[in-house]
Amino acid sequence: MQPERIDMTRRVEPHDLPEWMDQPCSYQEFHACLSDLAQVNRLTLASRPTLHWLDQLIAAHPQSRPLRIVDVGFGGGDMLRRIARWADRRGIAVELTGIDLNPYAARAAEQFTSSPSTIQWITGDAFTYTLPVDVVVSSLFTHHLGEAEIVRFLAWMEAVARCGWFISDLVREQTPLRLFRILAKAAGWHPFVRHDGPVSFRRAFREDDWQRMASAAGIPPAALSLQRWTPGRLCVGRLQ
Repeated sequence: MQPERIDMTRRVEPHDLPEWMDQPCSYQEFHACLSDLAQVNRLTLASRPTLHWLDQLIAAHPQSRPLRIVDVGFGGGDMLRRIARWADRRGIAVELTGIDLNPYAARAAEQFTSSPSTIQWITGDAFTYTLPVDVVVSSLFTHHLGEAEIVRFLAWMEAVARCGWFISDLVREQTPLRLFRILAKAAGWHPFVRHDGPVSFRRAFREDDWQRMASAAGIPPAALSLQRWTPGRLCVGRLQ
C-alpha cells in the first residue's frame, strides 16, 4: 500500500488545521506532551542550528557584558537550558529569559530544569516585553502562527534585538513528515505529539515563504540567512 501523499506545495494556516496542543488541555496532558517533545528534540539534535548561529553571533559581536537572550514560545524550556550549557562551556556571560503565552509553560519549564538555574520564565505576550534585548530566538514556534502574526513577529524582532535574531522551525517537505510518523509510532509518543507533528509539517515553511514574509515586515530578503538542517529544519536568522 502506497503511503498517503499530502499536498505540500502551499502552507496550511493554523486556523485551517489546528494542533491538539494549541487547544485547552489539562496541565498533566501539557506536561506529558512536552516531555515527549523534549525527546523528539534530543533525537533530532534540534538545538544545533541555534547554537551554531550563536557561535557566529559571538564572533561578530564580542561582548563586554552579559548577552541578553530572549526565547519566545519556550514550551518546556529545552532551548534555553541548552543555551545555558553552551554559554557555560565557552565562558560567556548570559541573561536568559523565556516568554510564553501558555500559563502552563513556566510551571513545566521550572519542573524540567533539574539543576539550579538563573533562567527567568515569563508568562505573557512578547510584544509587551520592554527590557533591553540583544538576541531573540525561537524554536518550533512560528508554525503555530498565522502569516500576518509572523510578519508582526519578524518586525518586532528586527526592532528590539540589538545583535540579531534566529528562528528554527520545520521545513514543509514530504520526507521528514513521513519519517516523523514512523518514529512517533515506533516510540509510542504522546497522542498530541503523534497528531501534531504531521500537522506542524503542513503548517511549516519553505525559503520563498520566509522571503515573502520578511519583505512584508520591511526586512530585505537578502539580509536573511536561510539554511536547511537535517532532519527537517529550515532556519532563518539575521545578524544586525
